[in-house]
Amino acid sequence: ALALLCSSAATVGIWKWWGKRQIQKKMEDARRTRDEGVKKVAKAVQQFREQGPSVQTDAILSLPLLELTGRLREGSLSPRTVLYTYLEKALEVTQQTNCLRHFIPECEQQLQEIQQQQEKGLLYGIPVSIKDHIGHKGHLSTCGLVQCLDTLAQEDSVLVKVLKSQGAIPFAMTNVPQSLFNYDCSNPIFGQTLHPLNHQKSPGGSSGGEGALIAGGGSILGIGSDIGGRIRLPSSFCGLCGLKPTAERLREMDQCLGMHLLCIDACSCFTPVPCALGPMARDVDSLALCMKALLCQEMFRLDPTVPPIPFDEEAYSSSAPLRVGYYDTDGYFPLPPCMQLAVQETRGALQRAGHQLVPFSPPRIHYVMTELFLKTFFADGGRAWLDVFTGNIVDPNLKSQVNCCKIPRLGKKLLALILKPLQSLLLLELKNVATHSTCRSVKEMWNHHHQIEAYRTEFIAQWRELQLDVVLCPVLGPAFTTGYPGKLLTAISSTMLYNVLNFPAGVVPVSTVTEADEEELKLYRGCCDDPWDQTLKQAVAGAAVAGAVGLPVAVQCVALPWREELCLRLMKEVETLSPEK
Repeated sequence: ALALLCSSAATVGIWKWWGKRQIQKKMEDARRTRDEGVKKVAKAVQQFREQGPSVQTDAILSLPLLELTGRLREGSLSPRTVLYTYLEKALEVTQQTNCLRHFIPECEQQLQEIQQQQEKGLLYGIPVSIKDHIGHKGHLSTCGLVQCLDTLAQEDSVLVKVLKSQGAIPFAMTNVPQSLFNYDCSNPIFGQTLHPLNHQKSPGGSSGGEGALIAGGGSILGIGSDIGGRIRLPSSFCGLCGLKPTAERLREMDQCLGMHLLCIDACSCFTPVPCALGPMARDVDSLALCMKALLCQEMFRLDPTVPPIPFDEEAYSSSAPLRVGYYDTDGYFPLPPCMQLAVQETRGALQRAGHQLVPFSPPRIHYVMTELFLKTFFADGGRAWLDVFTGNIVDPNLKSQVNCCKIPRLGKKLLALILKPLQSLLLLELKNVATHSTCRSVKEMWNHHHQIEAYRTEFIAQWRELQLDVVLCPVLGPAFTTGYPGKLLTAISSTMLYNVLNFPAGVVPVSTVTEADEEELKLYRGCCDDPWDQTLKQAVAGAAVAGAVGLPVAVQCVALPWREELCLRLMKEVETLSPEK
């Protein structure tokens, strides 16, 4: 019997070792495939450079999107020249930041096909990068997960099809954090993506690969996704413009989004806080052009769940004064002083430009974060989310959240009792995760959905009572040192609010961190001057060589659902008035 027991134990041990070895092999194969693709692109770029040594790459890379589209349409620049110019720059940027998951070799085929199109689309000849999980035929949508390394997309996602119909050339897929559930950007398969301006900083996430590539100059237009700020946070960290539309405005029906929801939605297949796809670029006009290109008849034909509402150019181009609500703190998680100052200075600039500024206070943010947010993402205690980590391969930046979800229910109840007398924000959040973040029945889940709808109604009523057109508010930033986003999950209250509400929201850079901002940060006490607040100071300041001076500072602009054009209008006003412009 003892021999049989030992034999069984040995068999189990060998089986586990074999399973881990197979997982490691999958990860190594994925990295090898990526590296081989990089080498092929480098060779193709070298051949192009030898054929056209006189190409002025810096001049092409410096062109804004609107000017570049004009040059391509009139024929003074060829799509081939532009594509290879950006391929070359993307190679350089990913060598420095590890922002690419894979080049798309079919971009050469798309280059040939757009030259056969009878009409030149709005994005004719424009190289476009896309986030890892957005489906492209013949390529993986990994979400940084081992379990996703086996299945290639059988067809292009609707969004990619529409981009191609408008003449765009998808040329690269960008890196993401594991399971997309982090606003850092690292996973065990493809590694950590770094900030292009400071390699000790994070580019943000989960669209962090997009943020690093565009900010580094390796892409002029990218498509990300946003739930909790996953477009807006990388845009804030990297100094880009990014738009999270109303989720249904660019709804994605495809398998890639199904995987995205598998990773981030533990409540049900019908999530009350939906994911939104949206553009990221260097300026607001680029976002507007992308939205105009995507909101076309081809999109409405391919995806009948997208309301057939074309882009409202008149609303975007209007010069009528706006009635702008504003706040510089949501009263939940105090942001670094430079981010609050950015809102105050932008408010003044808008007021001097003739707009009407009205104080606005978003209601019950503590309730939104502790009840609506946590119950959406951890409705089953995080069990569905834990299931995606094949072989228990977990990125270091996610281990604290994973370990918290692994605590048995009894352990969570005991933790709640211990933490009950304590009032710091950090410990309150631990208590809330331990006690309130599960839906114990279907009835409770549907009640949770109702609570979100009731809150949206309350928020809109307050908005309309003040007769607001748009809202100006802060966004998390400046860029954190790598590793810190995983320690500060609820610091994203400024962006998460507008996912819960499903309002269009965008980020636009307005300044950079100064020495004076760094000195002000030293006096920052946050909510309670507790360990959480101290962690935020460390995340922003970091080591002396990783300080925040020179990093981008941004603000957030918001509009009511389906009013993306009005949101972009405010973003354009802010951009025009920015001293950095």
